[in-house]
Amino acid sequence: MRPPAVQRWWLLACLAGVPLSAVGAVYPPNTWLQVGPVVIGVVLGWWALRRWPLSDASVGWLGAFILLHLFAARWTYSSVPYDAWGQAAFGFSIDNALGFERNMFDRLVHFASGLCFARPLVEIGMRYAGLTRRMAIVVMVLAVLAIGALYEIFEWMLTIGMNAEAADRYNGQQGDMFDAPKDMALALLGCLTVLPWISAPQRPDRSLPGPSAS
Repeated sequence: MRPPAVQRWWLLACLAGVPLSAVGAVYPPNTWLQVGPVVIGVVLGWWALRRWPLSDASVGWLGAFILLHLFAARWTYSSVPYDAWGQAAFGFSIDNALGFERNMFDRLVHFASGLCFARPLVEIGMRYAGLTRRMAIVVMVLAVLAIGALYEIFEWMLTIGMNAEAADRYNGQQGDMFDAPKDMALALLGCLTVLPWISAPQRPDRSLPGPSAS
């Protein structure tokens, strides 16, 4: 069974975002590291959604995160020129107004990872692991922390083999020795932000076959 039409459009949008992110990328040496996994993820996502359906809402959250990732990957996370855009559009520096001393777009993406992964993880726990909503939420929070930690470890191991400039652009540390735990904390904050919503019983989702645990 094919995924519902809405989910196919999300997958197509993510796939279409790959060349848009890669063509004209500001730092091409790192581009394949950031857009390559998206291609693999979309292919696996199509296969997985046929075997283990998810609601349109959960797929939408995941799709939104992938598109944000692809958008940021065009410049690399820590070099997205949002401050220059703010000055051009509004005539003031967003960083100065908020007291930021670094490019904060990478922090936004890490916050979004927790925000966007929360509902799908809870749905998977309830629908396919038979967990209660409360236990699924606990597992979701632990999973968000684990995903964040594994990503930071992967990032660290990857940058060991890079030259200094490529490593700095890829991991976006920007001189902050506590960058990794801060990124993980923001992912945690992201998933906690949506707890009031995902803690409440959800209406049955018509995009799911059979009984819904969304």
